[in-house]
Amino acid sequence: MVAMVVPSVFAAFDKDGDGKVSASDLRCGMAAILGEDVSGEEAAVILAAVDADGDGLLSQEEFSRLAAGAHEEDDVDVRQRCLREAFGMYASSSTEATTTTMITPASLRRTLSRLGSHKLGVDDCRAMICRFDLDGDGALSFDEFQVMMMA
Repeated sequence: MVAMVVPSVFAAFDKDGDGKVSASDLRCGMAAILGEDVSGEEAAVILAAVDADGDGLLSQEEFSRLAAGAHEEDDVDVRQRCLREAFGMYASSSTEATTTTMITPASLRRTLSRLGSHKLGVDDCRAMICRFDLDGDGALSFDEFQVMMMA
């Protein structure tokens, strides 16, 4: 079940008050309300993605699906940002010459020590990293860290 959008939000997009949002309504609403400038073609593609009944217009329920999808994208962005922040806590720059940031056994050990875990040595940290070190370089890149966090 899709949560319904507040009727006033739907009404702001439904300029002619017919209970449906056209591609033109969507385009104008996105520009006026969200500050997003989209072409007529882009608005039609967005509309078609959630137009369940195929009438070329969005009912309030279909519009709610569109809004829910936007929130899901926001959630993905938030999760990505949080993962990057967490990665940054554990990572260290490999050298001054490169901008590659990796989680090394030493950087993992250092961070875990700061967090109160003094029992693990560098070899223990190396073993932890090894499980998700997909390219075998002895360290975790952000992509490998993301795989580990989603496992």
